[in-house]
Amino acid sequence: MTGADILIECLRREGVELIFGYPGGQILPFFDKIYDAKINFILTRHEQAAAHAADGYARATGKVGVCVATSGPGATNLVTGIATAYMDSIPMVAITGQVKTHLIGNDAFQEADITGITRPITKHNYLVKDVKDLPRIVREAFLIASTGRPGPVVIDLPSDIQTAESEFIWPEEVNIRSYKPNYFGHPGQIKKALKLIKQAKKPIFYIGGGVILSNGYMELRELAERLKIPVTWTLMGIGAFAADHKLSLGMLGMHGTAYANHSIMESDLIIAVGARFDDRVTGRLDAFAPNAKVIHIDIDPSSIGKNIKVDVPIVGDVKNILGQLLEEIKTGPDIGAWLKEVEALKKKYPMSYREKSKLSPHYILEELYDLTKGNAIITTEVGQNQMWAAQWYNYQHPRTFISSGGLGTMGFGFPAAMGAKLGCPDKQVFDIAGDGSIQMNIQELATCVCNKINVKVLILNNGYLGMVRQWQELFYKRRYSHTCITSPDFVRLAESYGAMGIRVTKKEQVRPALEKTMETDNVVFVDFVIESEENVFPMVPAGKAINEIIEGLA
Repeated sequence: MTGADILIECLRREGVELIFGYPGGQILPFFDKIYDAKINFILTRHEQAAAHAADGYARATGKVGVCVATSGPGATNLVTGIATAYMDSIPMVAITGQVKTHLIGNDAFQEADITGITRPITKHNYLVKDVKDLPRIVREAFLIASTGRPGPVVIDLPSDIQTAESEFIWPEEVNIRSYKPNYFGHPGQIKKALKLIKQAKKPIFYIGGGVILSNGYMELRELAERLKIPVTWTLMGIGAFAADHKLSLGMLGMHGTAYANHSIMESDLIIAVGARFDDRVTGRLDAFAPNAKVIHIDIDPSSIGKNIKVDVPIVGDVKNILGQLLEEIKTGPDIGAWLKEVEALKKKYPMSYREKSKLSPHYILEELYDLTKGNAIITTEVGQNQMWAAQWYNYQHPRTFISSGGLGTMGFGFPAAMGAKLGCPDKQVFDIAGDGSIQMNIQELATCVCNKINVKVLILNNGYLGMVRQWQELFYKRRYSHTCITSPDFVRLAESYGAMGIRVTKKEQVRPALEKTMETDNVVFVDFVIESEENVFPMVPAGKAINEIIEGLA
């Protein structure tokens, strides 16, 4: 078999049903073989979109996303998408063409050292030098991408390796000596954690994306309910715990609920599960939760103790460790007074916005939730639209909120919505977008229309790069340096691609427009013209403690 044949067969055996990508000279042997393969290939209109679509597919389904590009600019166009997946621990395999092996290092046409470029933003990467190694490399790539702390893996494949011939030998088992993730918590550490939990007076669960990645949300809910401990989450943890649950504190951090921030600052025990104490959560580190001991559960030992001093580290798979805790602890500590204190904080610092006649993003998202009952998949771009989507749509289920957390990648939401829709075709998928972000990958309208990927894009159009403008308003004396953005007519633009466009300028138009959007069997762009200086609140300024909150009403 040729290397290209071998690669197709390996992908088939790995269960790959869908690939996103873009052809080019150094990946042509593979594309010639994919022509006859029984794998659905989606031709995106830009390689970055291919990476984001594979990412969105992986987040929505839990499977490994796959994207393909040619060498040089094709491969480097994947870099932002690879970095996005790396920061959020998303399982993805990116396959790139490369110049012939004898030309590597010679500055050949469309050559780029993609393994060198992506080394800091991949879990692992490979340059294939011998066609005989290809089956083993593909098996290892999928194993590494999907196990332990997931992440992207790059396979760089020179064009002469794709045409070289070899006997196909499928490795039934893969054993990587240096890669042995730990899946169960050490019994001694479990006992130490149980002791702290039983002694706690003000405990709180602080959960992140690791709960979703490990499929540990059922165990988390059971443990929280058994111990009656309140739960707060990161942006990546949205959906791991139902937002309307009586123990829910909502998202914490820079744009989290004020009552979540005040609660964690008052707590005496933080049970961190699949979260990494990033700066958007902790605020000023030396002021964060000064009276709390910390139990930190994570499969990645390098994440434990990196930012916050940890009293009881437990390395292993979140789902398994929560199961171990459930086996050992039947009743929780007496924290009735703490629960009353938390309820008082909820009443003192409610999430609210000013009622007004003009179009409000908060109202739009509340109406969307009311119509979908939390059963839709929401993807987001990055900026104010992302934070409003996180705050005002009450997520009930895991894998229903898909957003670029760690890297904060504008242009992510639309192609991610494509991947999510193809992975979950029976779900309604909405991309909550800003008028700035949506223009970064707007060419994917063609991909959606051509492939009947009927995602719905809700543009919160304020005529600005909204989050940057908000910072300029609050911290730079309203000097709006290059944040006012001129946008096209989104309705006519959508129609020119064969999609539907709707413009909404009044509050009373919101619900009919959303109903029409949901009923339409086509891609839909809805241009919601909102107030130009609408802000996201609550907000913790950078460098402040997370209980130093700007409480302004939008």
